[in-house]
Amino acid sequence: MRSIWTGAISFGLIYIPIKLYDATRAHRVNFDMIRKKDHCRVGYVRVCKETGEEVPYQDIVKGYEYRKGEYVVIEPDDFKKANVKKSQTIEMVGFTNADQIDQKFLEKPYFLEPVREAKKAYALLREAMKKSGKVGIARYVLKTREHMALIKPDQDVLILNQMRFADEIRPSSELNVPGPGTESVSEKELDMAIKLIDQLTEPWKPEKYHDTYYEDLKKIIQDKVEGKIPQPVKEEPVPSGVTDLFSSLAQSLEMAQKGNKAA
Repeated sequence: MRSIWTGAISFGLIYIPIKLYDATRAHRVNFDMIRKKDHCRVGYVRVCKETGEEVPYQDIVKGYEYRKGEYVVIEPDDFKKANVKKSQTIEMVGFTNADQIDQKFLEKPYFLEPVREAKKAYALLREAMKKSGKVGIARYVLKTREHMALIKPDQDVLILNQMRFADEIRPSSELNVPGPGTESVSEKELDMAIKLIDQLTEPWKPEKYHDTYYEDLKKIIQDKVEGKIPQPVKEEPVPSGVTDLFSSLAQSLEMAQKGNKAA
């Protein structure tokens, strides 16, 4: 793996030099844009919106429009000058219990790796967090933006999970959802739904789940490469609603029980 950022964890007066690694990889099929009639590749160029002439990449800079049509150029060093310390450190600002963190605030995980000289300090922080049962809340700057983060031990490694700020979460009050007691859900229906949940409850095994759409798409591409005729797509009707809730629950429960017995 290649690190995407180097800096240090600031923990009180302790500095732990680290490298940051992306902990995820996306399932992505890469496509080129081509012309339909002859498969000629289509390219995109950066052009001046006023004259239409192409602009070389080395001539492009970031500009902030402070008044209509008027810009100030922001250089790479300007982002560092905003706060040199924040652009170089992951500052631990506090600790809390993991169950205090609402999952909707978690955005993207990264691995933290210590440099050779910082292994002891890294291990100290990791083991202290394990023993205390706490997770760390941190602030850092990445790609010209400040982020909050949750830092927690995962076996031998410290995971940094990038978080959203509270004002980045849209309010749900605008949604038209049923409130408690506003729908006539019977005790019988509720009991059946709980039984269905119990039947479908199992230990979490992440390796059990994989990207089936990605796999299907790769198979379709391979079939086309081999000249195979694709099967016509049979569209399934999308249910518009549940007409008989209790009957649907009963059938679902029966299917779940049969599935468990078969397993």
